[in-house]
Amino acid sequence: MDENALIRAAKRGDIESFNQLVLHYQDMAYSVAYRMMGDRDAAADAAQDAFISAFRNLRQFKGERFKSWLMRIVTNACYDELRRRQRRPTASLDDLTGATPGPDDLSLHSQQENPEHHAQRMELHTAIQDCINALPDDQRVIAVLADVENYDYQEIVTIAGIPLGTVKSRLSRARARLRDCLQAVRELLPAEYRLTDN
Repeated sequence: MDENALIRAAKRGDIESFNQLVLHYQDMAYSVAYRMMGDRDAAADAAQDAFISAFRNLRQFKGERFKSWLMRIVTNACYDELRRRQRRPTASLDDLTGATPGPDDLSLHSQQENPEHHAQRMELHTAIQDCINALPDDQRVIAVLADVENYDYQEIVTIAGIPLGTVKSRLSRARARLRDCLQAVRELLPAEYRLTDN
């Protein structure tokens, strides 16, 4: 895929070129949105809003890394939705029915995984997502970008639009909160990740 050629064509109004960019980045955008929002439908909506916004503002893209530019739009769409929710809290049907974590997590991890291990993995997944959801929004986005999506510090600076020192301090605080939160369910964690009481 020649990303630069697709971007140039999309800037000229070629929707098919932009659709190819969407296909390439849609899983990544959804993953970031899902980890920030903690809800499948809200994540899908945020990712869709981000792609619409990216298409409308594509002429403003000045040649920096497209992935970072797009992920910044995704995180901004998530922030907008989180702020809207704070003004008008709602409960989703998934929350009321205790629906399973994410669409990709519904199948068994491997053919050898037995139902008990699958259930434990799903319980751990839910506990991790609950701990991520409990983070303040500014820490959550940094933790998701660094520890879930594996962006380096400089990419996070670009995506979040904040200084490197702020990224590092927010990530440090987020990791400390996540560690403390996950200690409540440490029996679900692999042994090498459990803190011992010394």
